Formats: sequence, C-alpha cells, structure tokens
Amino acid sequence: MVNKVLLVDDEENIVDVCARYLMREGYEVSTASNGKEAIQLYNTFQPDIVILDIMMPEMDGWQAAETIREDSDTPIIMLTALGQEKDRIYGLTIGADDYVTKPFSPRELLLRVKNVLRRTYSTPKREAEREVLKWKDLHIDLDKRKVVVAGKEIDMTLKEFDLLTLLAGHPSQVFSKSQLLETLWGYEYLGDANTINVHIRRLREKIEVDPSEPQWIKTVWGIGYKFEGQDRHEN
Repeated sequence: MVNKVLLVDDEENIVDVCARYLMREGYEVSTASNGKEAIQLYNTFQPDIVILDIMMPEMDGWQAAETIREDSDTPIIMLTALGQEKDRIYGLTIGADDYVTKPFSPRELLLRVKNVLRRTYSTPKREAEREVLKWKDLHIDLDKRKVVVAGKEIDMTLKEFDLLTLLAGHPSQVFSKSQLLETLWGYEYLGDANTINVHIRRLREKIEVDPSEPQWIKTVWGIGYKFEGQDRHEN
C-alpha cells in the first residue's frame, strides 16, 4: 500500500525539495501553502500523515493541527523555524507526533516520516516479540524508543536515540564521523563533525558510569566511534 503524505509549507523551495524526496521513496504527495488550504485538501486527499509548517498565512500550523485533531488521529509532523522548547512542547500538547526544526535535511525528514508511520500503523507486537537490545545494565527498546540504564529510564532526544541504536545495533563496528553524519543527518546537513562529538559526549553522560572512561561507546582515534557490547543478553 502506498502511503499518502500531505505536505504543507508556504516556502515553495522547501515544498519542492521535500516533495521530490518523498515521491522518490514511493509516497503519494499532495501539497498546500497555508493551513486553510491544508484542511480542504485533508478532507479530500485523506492522507496517512501530515507534515505541517507553523508560520503560514490565512491559517497557521497550530490552528490547522488543532482542526485535524478534532476528529482524527492522523499523525502530524510539525515543520517550523521555531526552535524554542515551549513551542515544541505546545506542538506535542495539541497532538503533534514529531517536530522538525528548520533548517533540516530532507533525508532526516524522510526518516522521521518512516518512523512515525511505523509507530502509528504497524501491528503491535506481543511483549516477548518486541525488539530489545540487552546488555547487563543497558537495555534499548527499539519499538518503544526507550533506554534503560541500571533500571532507570533515560531521557534522550530523537537524534541521541538514533545515534545510540545505530552504534549498538552494530557492536564493534567502527563508524567514521562522516558515516554517522551522512546516515543520521544526510548529505545536505550544513554542520560539521563536531556535531557528532557533542552527541557522543551527551550520550556518554547519560549511559556511562564514568563518561571519561566509557565502557559502551569507545573512541577509535583518528577514525570515529564504536559500541563495545560483547556481553549482550538474548531477549
């Protein structure tokens, strides 16, 4: 089944680029340039997911999202230049499923779309069938996107979780910083390798007993990083 995406943004270049990426991945895409038009299209197009900008003329993204949520649980990804925590919290409060801040990589948006669709429409697994990576005191629940260290659930950003699961899913494999940037941020990302260093530092602060002497995320000098998890427990 082809998933249908309603893409709403008043910046034509963003709509064009993102629509091309989505269609290239096999999605059926309909676009709108403001919230009022989006609501009209929503009722006729009946999308599986809505990508919704916030700052738009006629009807902004907040109003459009609230209108959609009045009688639908279709997943919504908010797409906006607003980056303050209060704006992200408000978006989640009114029912948004994810939040992408501009500037962003179209490949990151694709990954978010795939993840939200999978979480929303996949058949629930029995508890015993959930995919969980387990070590002695580190458990990573891939389905619930939850990390537990020594029995305590750890708060993580989406990118921190994605970085951890990429590394932990390939124990002992060495990833260069450029590989990590390409995989998680995409070619279009305008940052640099220091982004990886910052995220690795934050991950170590959250999951390591002693971040200065990490047991899980190891530095491979001159190359990048690897996850050292030889004592993995089977589910």
